[in-house]
Amino acid sequence: MFTIKELTQAVGCDITPRMVRHYHDIGLLPQPARSPSNYRLYGDSDVQFLQQIVALKQQGFQLSHIQQLLSPPTKATPINEQLQRQYQSVLSQIIKLRHTATALEGMIGRDRACQSTPADALAHLQTQTAPTQTAPTQTTVQTQTVQALTDALWQHLDASTAHHPEDFQESLQQLLPDLSQRPEIEADVISHLVLACGDVSLSAFMRFSPHAVTAAREHLTRGCKIIGDIPAVVALFDQARLTHLRCESVAFLNDPHIDNATAAEQAFWQNDTWLNRLDDLIDNNIWVIGYSPSVLMKLCERVEKGARPALIIGLPLGFSHAPATKRRLVQLSGSSSNGTPHITSEGSFGGGLLAAVALNRLAASLIERPDCHCHLGR
Repeated sequence: MFTIKELTQAVGCDITPRMVRHYHDIGLLPQPARSPSNYRLYGDSDVQFLQQIVALKQQGFQLSHIQQLLSPPTKATPINEQLQRQYQSVLSQIIKLRHTATALEGMIGRDRACQSTPADALAHLQTQTAPTQTAPTQTTVQTQTVQALTDALWQHLDASTAHHPEDFQESLQQLLPDLSQRPEIEADVISHLVLACGDVSLSAFMRFSPHAVTAAREHLTRGCKIIGDIPAVVALFDQARLTHLRCESVAFLNDPHIDNATAAEQAFWQNDTWLNRLDDLIDNNIWVIGYSPSVLMKLCERVEKGARPALIIGLPLGFSHAPATKRRLVQLSGSSSNGTPHITSEGSFGGGLLAAVALNRLAASLIERPDCHCHLGR
């Protein structure tokens, strides 16, 4: 049996006795047995249960959601229905926060020529008089008034954008989190990925293995082959720079009719000859996966059996297979010097454009800064 302090030490992850007592109070953890001196006593099952709570918390689940997930499902409310309700609740919160983030980006993500505008716009908003309208209900009047004030705010803010081109680097300086702990080349790749998708939060989900940039520069310098998973990805490669580096690029699923994730998955599973092509191309080449999670999964299987691709840029699309195969890529690569160099993301972030942008920026940085050694600090 464990005391509450020994329980938290067994679980780790910064769990404290105070947190455990709180979980008891809200009913998340069952009440434990007591010693003759009235001390809480815990067993191995309590350690495992608390580890499950910690694992779900680290994945972003709120305590109320964890309580529902770890409670036995009832016939009245199957587990899938519970999860769907929780997902819709979380999605609703994300949408509200996304609206807020969009408004803040519009205010603070402005280049120098527009930076004085937000204060002026807010001052302008404060002086606005709500328009008088006759409407059927008071609610309609209020909605129209709020919309009119919102339109007036953005009209004032947007006025300055017509007089100069946007300076994206200044905007990114205002919006991106601190990337100073990353090598400059990694930070450059992430900045361009954010510009490619318009989502600043992507920066928190990108993962570079310790030797990804080093491997990319070494093999691009040698003129390695670049393998895109489908032709649409290869079409996005910066052919001028790759030609300058003497790098040939080819599509793995080299059928021009394969132009999306669904077609790529179906084609790969319907024809076993693709696996022979994979074995022929896998070693010492850079792989850029933007659509098919199954291609990335097979790459991971081959790596586990000893194959050695030069670098894997693994950013396939999908909501179940893609996150799973990205986790597998990270796990098999590990942090050792023998791990497969990779660039990937957590979750469903990905797509052919992002995968190609990552490759293109690595090639550009090699040509523009051939003697840069910032990546060697990893």
